[in-house]
Amino acid sequence: MRLGNKVERIEPLTVHHLNEILLVGAAVLLVAVVAVRLASRSGLPTLLIYLGIGVAIGQDGLFGFTFDDVELTQVLGYAALVVILAEGGLGTKWHEIKPVMPIAAVLSTVGVIVSVFITAGAAHYVVGLDWRQSLIIGAVVSSTDAAAVFSVLRHVPLPKRVTGVLEAESGFNDAPVVIMVVAFSATGPIDSWYYLLGEILLELAIGAAIGLAVGWIGAYGLKHVALPASGLYPIAVMAIAVAAYAAGAMAHGSGFLAVYIASLILGNAKLPHRPATRGFAEGLGWIAQIGLFVLLGLLVTPHELGDDVVPALIIGLFLTVLARPAEVVISLLPFRIPWREQALMSWAGLRGAVPIVLATIPMVAGVGDSRRIFNIVFVLVIFYTVVQGPTLPWLARRLRLSGTSDAADLGIESAPLERLQGHLLSMAIPEGSRMHGVEVNELRLPTGSAVTLIVRDGASFVPLPSTTLRRGDELLVVATDPVRDAAEDRLRAVGRGGKLAGWLGQRDRQRQV
Repeated sequence: MRLGNKVERIEPLTVHHLNEILLVGAAVLLVAVVAVRLASRSGLPTLLIYLGIGVAIGQDGLFGFTFDDVELTQVLGYAALVVILAEGGLGTKWHEIKPVMPIAAVLSTVGVIVSVFITAGAAHYVVGLDWRQSLIIGAVVSSTDAAAVFSVLRHVPLPKRVTGVLEAESGFNDAPVVIMVVAFSATGPIDSWYYLLGEILLELAIGAAIGLAVGWIGAYGLKHVALPASGLYPIAVMAIAVAAYAAGAMAHGSGFLAVYIASLILGNAKLPHRPATRGFAEGLGWIAQIGLFVLLGLLVTPHELGDDVVPALIIGLFLTVLARPAEVVISLLPFRIPWREQALMSWAGLRGAVPIVLATIPMVAGVGDSRRIFNIVFVLVIFYTVVQGPTLPWLARRLRLSGTSDAADLGIESAPLERLQGHLLSMAIPEGSRMHGVEVNELRLPTGSAVTLIVRDGASFVPLPSTTLRRGDELLVVATDPVRDAAEDRLRAVGRGGKLAGWLGQRDRQRQV
């Protein structure tokens, strides 16, 4: 391979080398999958275990593998973040975050700016870093991590408003933070604040517009085009989400915001084979998280971290007990959120892979002492993730903010029957569903739809109108094209409100965008 005037000979990849790579990769994946069980019991985000795997096989670890390609890490990190944000958007329920969108938007813009300057001030005046390094660190660590938030909050029973704000914030705040980190890492003087603010707003607007357009067009197309195999739908959905990122970035907008919004639209649209799509996206999300965190663990050099531990802990302390609470309080002033919810949101600003990936930007840009910036961010993220993650459920209980359990939602999968101009809806009645005890005729499905088959305890039978449904039943419902949406809405409404849904004003709260 020719590099300028030099010729570098690269040993060709043989089948033997490929086998070794596959063996190591499979072993890492299996260890990471098993580690999820440990993380779920301890309350720690899985990122810590994956980072530990990378450190263990890295330069100072058991295998002594040396990896220092920062540019490759940044490229692969961005690709992994796109997949993680896409999976997060597909799994976010619109009816939960819709009421809190203004709050999340303010937290992701005004709140980020507040956090950046308070953290940068601490890094400059307390730790003694110069202003450029301080601003870079302040921007890098002001982004909450989507992977950490999604993995922790979805297993912690918090109020829906708190969960909705934190999930939406983690999906939105990557965009302004990336813009600020790039601006602070550029050579020459830092742009004036009003120019930087205008650039942030413009890129956010472009990214949001492209995300809305790509998401809506993609959802419309998938609803009206019957693909020949069910396995093609998940691939198409992920391809549309990635296309939104690429289009947003190429238009000089925020690709991260574009992919999250497009995925949010796709995830809440009534697409065929939606549960299968969610499962496929979740699998890709896990692979992206594992690969990203292991790669970041490889990039760090543990024996170089010693001098940066104390500065990292000091900056993290100011970020956690001052910058994040100030960000939340100032941003939520117009919304009159109770102080207990504000306290929980302040403590739940989890960091993860995103700050570590963003810390590679100044390294690629050649900012002075950028390796120290990376080390400080790495130590800060590890330490405060260990502190915040496991203590979040305890704090929620102390603040009496443990979420209440609603009726379980139905996972309805739709398979189009193109030639028959109909749809086959399949669903299972989960624990906690109020459809338990409802007779088939009490479902009051719209004309043109009917329950055709029930699978109960491994046996299938055609139900009568008087057949009583039970939790654990699997139902097949046939619906013609015109009433497919109404049939699905009715099933969800009964699942949440029981046989009297509609009579008592119960409506399906899963209205899709």
